[in-house]
Amino acid sequence: MGDIGFPELMIILVIALVLFGGGKLPEVGRSLGSAIREFKNAMRDVDPTKEAKAQPKAADVKVVEAKVVDKDSGSTDQHA
Repeated sequence: MGDIGFPELMIILVIALVLFGGGKLPEVGRSLGSAIREFKNAMRDVDPTKEAKAQPKAADVKVVEAKVVDKDSGSTDQHA
């Protein structure tokens, strides 16, 4: 599914010729081509891997150990 063969392409072209006429068909083709080009450029700008790279993974997050110094007793407690 999704493959357009030669017979299907010919049917589409004949229908387009009947609907738009011979004089208007090149203009419609140019508009369709530029719309597809703009869509491809927009899809290239929206890269789903950029969003994944922006958020750190759980394996990339490091736990920093903090030392709390009690001023009164001078002892240290370690908190994770």
